[in-house]
Amino acid sequence: MKITPPPHPLPLREEDGKIMHDIVLYIIAFLFGSVIGSFLNVCIYRMPRDLSIIIPSSRCPSCNNPIHPWDNIPILSYIFLNGRCRFCKEKISFKYPLVEFLNAILYVIVLWKFGSHFSWFLLIYFAFVSSLLVITFIDIEYQIIPDSITLPGIPLALIFGSTIMPYPFLKADLLGFKASIIGALLGGGLFYIVAVAGKAVFKKDAMGGGDIKMMAMVGGILGWKGVILTTFLGSLLGSIIGVSLIIAKGRERGSRIPFGPYLTFGAVLSLLFGQEILTWYLYAR
Repeated sequence: MKITPPPHPLPLREEDGKIMHDIVLYIIAFLFGSVIGSFLNVCIYRMPRDLSIIIPSSRCPSCNNPIHPWDNIPILSYIFLNGRCRFCKEKISFKYPLVEFLNAILYVIVLWKFGSHFSWFLLIYFAFVSSLLVITFIDIEYQIIPDSITLPGIPLALIFGSTIMPYPFLKADLLGFKASIIGALLGGGLFYIVAVAGKAVFKKDAMGGGDIKMMAMVGGILGWKGVILTTFLGSLLGSIIGVSLIIAKGRERGSRIPFGPYLTFGAVLSLLFGQEILTWYLYAR
């Protein structure tokens, strides 16, 4: 009886190996982003209350019991606990898994956009989008943008923007000191002028100081083109949602609306798709 030898496995093609490599990196980025997202929840809860983000360990905001490590697994613990504290059974805000998931997705998109390998500037972009996420959720709830994020963020943006960060609108080049400082000055200066002019015209604060410092930080990372596009996209989204709220809920025209979330939207889009948006605008006219 003739025994047929088993067929040799087909060799793994180079492109198949690259796909597997990329998938593994995306999974790592998602897991890393969700873990960092769990820490961002601590920042979002404690920063507005002037509490330490380091100590004590995570606790239930309702009963103050320490949260066990196995109850603190990003996204999954919320599902396993059915959205309730293990001790007091109080409902856990959906904001917690949402922040973890959004941060994880942002890390995956940043990795996809800027190359399927880890680098120093990639880690800076991770920190950048995470800081914007914290700003968004704090501004929505408290209508403040913490100085503890923007004040150290401005010099760090200038240092990294001047040395190792690529120019998002021309990825072959570094951003450089000149573009970084111009971006920071334009971002902070433009919004400072809006704040001063708005107060003179409307006799009340038209722009918060947190927005000014946030845009200086954004400008240090994205440059002057990023500032202009961020401002345009943020204002566009803010106008659409603002008008929708006035129509749907009868909100007064002069009511205060946090602008930080809209600027975050504009900054993230400018970082990820800024050149594509500008190209489409210029050639679609």
